[in-house]
Amino acid sequence: MRRRELLKSLAVGAAAADLAAVYSAHDPGAKQHSDVKIRPTRFVETRDGASLFFTDWGAGKPLLFLAPWALNSEWWEHQAPYLAGQRLRCISYDRRGHGRSACPPQGGYDFDTLADDLAAVIEQLNLRDVILVAQSMGCGEAVRYLSRHRASRVSGAVLISTITPFILKTPDNPDGVDRSILEKARAALAKDRPHQVAAAAPAFFGSPKNPVSTEMIEWWTRMIVDRVSLKTLLDLHRIFTETDFRAELGMIRVPTLLIHGDSDQATPLEITGRKTARLIQGSELKVYEGAAHGLPVTHAERLNADLLAFATK
Repeated sequence: MRRRELLKSLAVGAAAADLAAVYSAHDPGAKQHSDVKIRPTRFVETRDGASLFFTDWGAGKPLLFLAPWALNSEWWEHQAPYLAGQRLRCISYDRRGHGRSACPPQGGYDFDTLADDLAAVIEQLNLRDVILVAQSMGCGEAVRYLSRHRASRVSGAVLISTITPFILKTPDNPDGVDRSILEKARAALAKDRPHQVAAAAPAFFGSPKNPVSTEMIEWWTRMIVDRVSLKTLLDLHRIFTETDFRAELGMIRVPTLLIHGDSDQATPLEITGRKTARLIQGSELKVYEGAAHGLPVTHAERLNADLLAFATK
């Protein structure tokens, strides 16, 4: 894969970033429970006063979903309703500055603050035995939480299309991406964000090999363009491409499942998923053949089955 293609995806795609009939991607033969509890939507307040929007579906063992860069809790609409119907509790929230959460003037767009935000959600909802389900940049938040906070409330983690262990090229990370290329990608995003986001959609979803509707692509594009500011996008793009998680990954002791597509251009398997799996003791890596970065949409049925199996084993 050419480095330019990688960066075009990283600039908007590693973002990660679903809608349409939420049950249509699920196995029609799977048993659904009619007693799914949908709690009133609330807000969690962080230590520095930012209000985080969250949704809370179902009852049972809790799963807490962390969205990719530029996306919010709506990204998990192919997963949360289905898994809530399988007697699991599914919580998702909008990262600060995203969706319906506050965009605090003080910023806080660093992994320590984002991990503290995650801790606030877990503690204020009194979640215990929770499984963290994260994708792309959200994996960095999960990893930083597990290294920065006591993991006593967490029973497992699923890292999907992860950005870890380290994107930036350095002398001891020769497979990474040159800083100058990352800066050019951010400059292109700043100059014409709608075009850059829309142009990244085919690589993000892996189309036409993984077909997605025009409406799905438009929905994904609008979520990025309309639901988060350009400054927030640029600040977060810098931190997720320049943060080194290698030492932290060795500190993770909870059961960890990694899921990655072998056609992911945003976070290529060989420099992210495989390296991360080697650094997390006892972790398991599942590779989805033909999947790109948007596999919660394009491979929703398989992903849901894997999440259900991990949560109930």
